[in-house]
Amino acid sequence: MCDDWCAWLPESKASLNESCSKELETLYVMLSVTLDEAINLRRKGSLIQALEAARTAGGLCVRFAHSLRLVLNSLHSHSKHFGLVPNAAPLDPENFHGTRGQRTARLTGFLNRVLLSQRSRFIHKAATLQEMVEDLKEDFCGAVEDLVSRMDLRNEELWETLDQGHFDLNTCLRETIVLLKSFLVALPEDQLASFESELRLSHTRTVQSGLSFHHGRFATVPGK
Repeated sequence: MCDDWCAWLPESKASLNESCSKELETLYVMLSVTLDEAINLRRKGSLIQALEAARTAGGLCVRFAHSLRLVLNSLHSHSKHFGLVPNAAPLDPENFHGTRGQRTARLTGFLNRVLLSQRSRFIHKAATLQEMVEDLKEDFCGAVEDLVSRMDLRNEELWETLDQGHFDLNTCLRETIVLLKSFLVALPEDQLASFESELRLSHTRTVQSGLSFHHGRFATVPGK
């Protein structure tokens, strides 16, 4: 349905949608490829190489999650400030592997039916996805830290956490891309430059801050 909405987006909106979505997709692919490498090395019994790849995947997860949350926060804050009413379908529990994601999706579905207005649904969904992405990042990085500290390939539960988190982050990415398209459909043309500046400024602040990503005792991971 969203593709139908976006078929007639003006070039300026279509360009922003494409560039933003492409950046998020690229970060996710980098995470996916690195995690796949770690899993394959684990299957071969290559302990050090598998854990190093897992450590790198943890750093990429932080980068991806941070960029995803920046977009979601911009959608949330702009819609709330300007009173926009983009369409927003409820989250589907079947699209999540983790029990927390499934539980959150069921709750948002219930709220959509009995409490939230159409405008509130979009704002609530953007905020909910931000929280989900942050939780998934923390779980992913925590699992990586535990694997590295234990130097053990046999911990099925921790590897399952990585695989499950990777899947649910993909769901959050797909939902964010849909929200972005829906938002751009509802966004007045005269607010496009302002919104694009919000995205750019948020990214610039992050780069200029010299942000180093840590998770507890987790080693510094590569920056952007």
